[in-house]
Amino acid sequence: MDGRVPPLGYTCRDHKLIVTPAEAETVRHIFRRYGALGSVRLLQQELDTAGIRSKSWTSSSGRNWGGKPLARGALYWMLQNRIYRGQIVHKDQHYSGEHEAIVDEPLWEEVQAKLAANAVERSAGERVTSPSLLAGLLYDGQGHRMSPSHAVKNGVRYRYYVSHPLISSTRCATPEGLRIAAAEIERIVLSGIRDLLSNSGQLAAALGPFVETAGEQGRLLTRAREVTAEWPELPAPQLRSALAMLCRRITLHGERIEIEISGCGLYGFLKGELAPTEVAGTEPDDPLLLLSFPARLCRIGQGKRLVIDGAVPPGIAGKPDPKLIKLLVRAHRLNEKLRADPGTRIGDLATAEKLSPSYMALLLRLSFLAPDITRAILEGRQPGGFTAQKLVTYVGLPLAWTEQRRALGFA
Repeated sequence: MDGRVPPLGYTCRDHKLIVTPAEAETVRHIFRRYGALGSVRLLQQELDTAGIRSKSWTSSSGRNWGGKPLARGALYWMLQNRIYRGQIVHKDQHYSGEHEAIVDEPLWEEVQAKLAANAVERSAGERVTSPSLLAGLLYDGQGHRMSPSHAVKNGVRYRYYVSHPLISSTRCATPEGLRIAAAEIERIVLSGIRDLLSNSGQLAAALGPFVETAGEQGRLLTRAREVTAEWPELPAPQLRSALAMLCRRITLHGERIEIEISGCGLYGFLKGELAPTEVAGTEPDDPLLLLSFPARLCRIGQGKRLVIDGAVPPGIAGKPDPKLIKLLVRAHRLNEKLRADPGTRIGDLATAEKLSPSYMALLLRLSFLAPDITRAILEGRQPGGFTAQKLVTYVGLPLAWTEQRRALGFA
């Protein structure tokens, strides 16, 4: 070194860079968190909240420098600094250095790929309107990361997730590689997580290791219901941050989609924490909840399309119906009240809610709708003419899911 202050993670001794263990772990944490978040802006906010600061040092004159919040420009520079790979750069060429690397190659490549993909999206002017929600989280069945990509046809921009080998190789060389429309897989993942948040029984089981009192469980389940109602209207940046917190890994197999939900992340998310202090799911005692959805991959041109088993067919409404959603939320809320106090009679709850017993019974029946029907309604994929009035007045609604789909027009 020539007298300049070494970067965070290193100190200078005998004109050589020596790793500082505590700072090096901070550097790796920053790289990992960018890999999970995919946004320097969100990364900066998280680091600032966690109190992570820039390198501090004292000059020969005794003046203190650094130790301040990391600016976005400094983070961009850090994430692209080849010193962390054990290399030096001279005239745009990089060479192996004499110092020890802090960031390993897989993490480095992951971060560089994400930086490049985000740069492409920013140059297209669509970073805010169509972010890659699953960047850094999605893998194919072979274990390869699926990176965001896009194509422009007739002035229209189409987003995809592509298996990493396909980015640098041909289809013939990597026949198992996937290229999936981004909107399809993102919709399925968002719907799956929303279903989890609306399933109080499954949610309570997942939160069990973290909850100490019935009161806390009630507050978390209430918050989950609120998030379920808000979910369709959340802006993309908030969804991206939520997914980074909740999901450890999303794997797209040939016949199913698997989402690994971090128990720690789920608990922190419902408590209202902005972001986890570590990468979701990496703690030894972090229980993982596996969500699995049947899916088939059908080749279309150079890519593949997802076909979800049991999905509602075309001929659907394209916008969620607030009245239908409000009706389902109310039905599940009433069901939870009964479950919270097994001694409560339906007639007493109906009186407390100022409802007739018959209407109360109709509402409670709606909490037992098939999951795919509930998901379709929340996404606005109900058949044309299917209204809240029609649903709530359907006295003979069957309990069997197959019969429900046929009776309500979802088969």
